[in-house]
Amino acid sequence: MFHKRSEAPSETLIQFLENTTLTDHFSMEAFFENLKSFLDNDFRNQGLASTKIVLLIDEFDGIPRTVVSDFLYSLRQIYLSDEVHCPHSVGIVGVKSIAQLDYDRSVSPFNIQDEFRLPNFTLEQVRGLLSQYTDEVGQVFEPEVVESIHKETAGQPVLVNGLARILTENLDIPKIEPITMAHFLKAHTQLVRGRNVNIQHLTTNIRRDRRFERLLMNIMAYEEGLDFNLRDEHIDELATYGVITEDADGMCQIANPIYLYCIMQAFKPTMNGLELEYHHEDNIDGFQSYLTATGQIDMERLLDNFRAFIARAGFKILQVPDTPQESVGRHLLLTYLDLFARSVGGVLSFETETGRGRMDLLITREREKYIVETKIWRGDKRYQVGKKQLAAYLKLEGTTQGYYVVFDHRSTPAPRVETEELDGVTIRSYVIPVIQEQPSSQ
Repeated sequence: MFHKRSEAPSETLIQFLENTTLTDHFSMEAFFENLKSFLDNDFRNQGLASTKIVLLIDEFDGIPRTVVSDFLYSLRQIYLSDEVHCPHSVGIVGVKSIAQLDYDRSVSPFNIQDEFRLPNFTLEQVRGLLSQYTDEVGQVFEPEVVESIHKETAGQPVLVNGLARILTENLDIPKIEPITMAHFLKAHTQLVRGRNVNIQHLTTNIRRDRRFERLLMNIMAYEEGLDFNLRDEHIDELATYGVITEDADGMCQIANPIYLYCIMQAFKPTMNGLELEYHHEDNIDGFQSYLTATGQIDMERLLDNFRAFIARAGFKILQVPDTPQESVGRHLLLTYLDLFARSVGGVLSFETETGRGRMDLLITREREKYIVETKIWRGDKRYQVGKKQLAAYLKLEGTTQGYYVVFDHRSTPAPRVETEELDGVTIRSYVIPVIQEQPSSQ
């Protein structure tokens, strides 16, 4: 306030602030009472009326419990007093709301006037944010880059700004050049694979309880959806951390594709040498052999090899540690395609359609897109419905070919591979058996 008015606080006020030590709620109450007196004196000396004091505290839920308890007790006493309140109002910023903090209810807060969450950016707001940079610097973003930033982040402010910062600062793109999708893919890789405070918080929070993994995998696996029930403590906690949100049908969904990628990476099991069996012994070129002479990805051969890999691995996939059985196939496919994409200079990401039993993977390389939808076998009717869902999504994305991988965990699976035309697009489908138990040695 003094800075805004181009004025300086009195020497008395400065000394008071420098010499104050807060040890308990008594000293805290005395501090606020004296602070108001010093400020009132300063304002009177400058010919100003008394000013109401508003206190804003960031990272509130990271403050030690004992400190917060004393603070809340002091505020409660100030609130109940008949004197003019100092502070007049308090705003706290953090992951949890004041009502969620587990403190002694006898020192429970004060009157909570209002509570709000910082909403995600809309696509238009992302455009507006990036256009401010363009207006100032002159460097433009390709329209597809702007849309991809919003699509991959779902408008999450920290992620939007993180990608924008990488694009405008870290990649050293000449300011006379436009920011292209090739730049975006590099920025995306740098964000999800580098050190990032927001993503580190995400992975730390989801690892707090092993039940979070099963819950998150169930959100992916259940076609019926998982009710967004905030009375369930685990759903409430994941929602509080911003990991999941409520979809249009009242079901749980992962907050955005970047979080989904990081969640799958966080729970990706140690392969125990399975990756050594990715390629047949006759394949000496590894993943490079799945690129055509023109540099395109031969997805059919790549997925044919994955199917053969699962067959070669056999019961060894049961040795993948700490992974729910229904998730093993998807984890193996994700690891396989992620390693392939990085080996050939591409990027693996998740599509926004992921969830409610489907997991849509997108491999992007040299502006070419390859979409793979995965599901778990739930019967032939749902298998056919999944094809129609994929066909509709391919048309929406302007792609004429897609791939459909379904993992069959039944004791008597029915493997199949088929290619068909559906609604003007080509879909190659795989039903891949996933062994459930090691064969008896007898």
